[in-house]
Amino acid sequence: MALSFPPGSGGFINPEAVISQLQVQEGMKVADLGCGHGYFSIPLAKMVGESGRVISFDVLTDALENVKSKAQTQNLKNIETFRANLEKEGGTGLDDGECDMVVLANILYQSQKKAAIIREALRILKTGGWLLVVEWQTKDLTIGPQEGWRIGPQELKEMVQNQKGVLQKEIKAGDFHYGLVFVK
Repeated sequence: MALSFPPGSGGFINPEAVISQLQVQEGMKVADLGCGHGYFSIPLAKMVGESGRVISFDVLTDALENVKSKAQTQNLKNIETFRANLEKEGGTGLDDGECDMVVLANILYQSQKKAAIIREALRILKTGGWLLVVEWQTKDLTIGPQEGWRIGPQELKEMVQNQKGVLQKEIKAGDFHYGLVFVK
């Protein structure tokens, strides 16, 4: 069976396949930090159901408008969008330990303040909650971000573990990405 990819993903990642490796349940509260056009937010909103909530954050207003439009088109009323500086302490505006799950998908490579973003993700995560990180592989690829900005799995593990996150498992994230799940 061939993998299908959502429109706009460029065939690089299948969010549904990634999150299907987790035990996302109805009623969960999930934060999607650096949500982009909602590639993870939309399928997560379907999985957490009407009793759940997805809070999508991005620095780009256009991306947030795109998420709102997709949610409206698909009649998803459990997504909220907020503009945020994730590199700033308390940048999401959420309370400590507010979320069951936090997603960082293709966001860390865009910042030289990776530790600050991870710190904010762990701050808003409940004890026992999951942090899903999906990033570009560091091997020599002809596509994707320049190598100097990518973060390898080992460096990422150390960075999260230095902030009291515990690696739970590695997951498949396609040919160009890797996925790690941490627990707080």
